[in-house]
Amino acid sequence: MDSGAHCSIVARNYLDHHFQNWEKQLLPTKAKSFKSASGNMTFIGTIIKEIITPHRKGNIRLNPEFSVLENAHIQGFLLGTDYQRMYGIDIYNSKNRHITIGTNKEKKFSLEIYQISTHEPVEELLNEFRVGQFSTALTSKQKLSLLKMLRKNRPAFDIG
Repeated sequence: MDSGAHCSIVARNYLDHHFQNWEKQLLPTKAKSFKSASGNMTFIGTIIKEIITPHRKGNIRLNPEFSVLENAHIQGFLLGTDYQRMYGIDIYNSKNRHITIGTNKEKKFSLEIYQISTHEPVEELLNEFRVGQFSTALTSKQKLSLLKMLRKNRPAFDIG
C-alpha cells in the first residue's frame, strides 16, 4: 500500500515472474499516462487481481484493478489511494503496523509482507511448520501437498 500513489499499479516483470499467461487477463482500456520521479512510465493495460487480507476472524477479499507498467521498479502489487479510499482502508503505523478496512476500526489486519510464490521449496515449508517426521507411506508430492494445505489453513490448526 502506498498512500502517496494515486492509482494501483503492478510491474510487468513481476507478473511475468509470478503469473503465467497474465496477458490474457488484460482488460480493454484507454491508454493512460504515468510519470514517476525517474521519468515517464509505459502503460501496458489494466488487470484485476484478487487480494486476500488474512484475519483470524475472517479474510477480506478485494478485487482492485491494477495498471500494468512496463518500466516500473516495484516488486508486488501497489495498492494506491484509489482503492484505499474505495474500500475505506486506513493505514496505522503504531507499535504493530496494521490497517483497518471499512468502518470496523476494531478489526485490525497486520501489515506483514506476504510473498507470492508459484513454487515454494520443501525445505522452507518444513522449517515453517517445524515438521518432525512424515509417514514413510507418503510420496514427496503428497508431503508437499500436505505442507501447502497446512500453510493455507494455518489459522485453523493454530500452528506457530
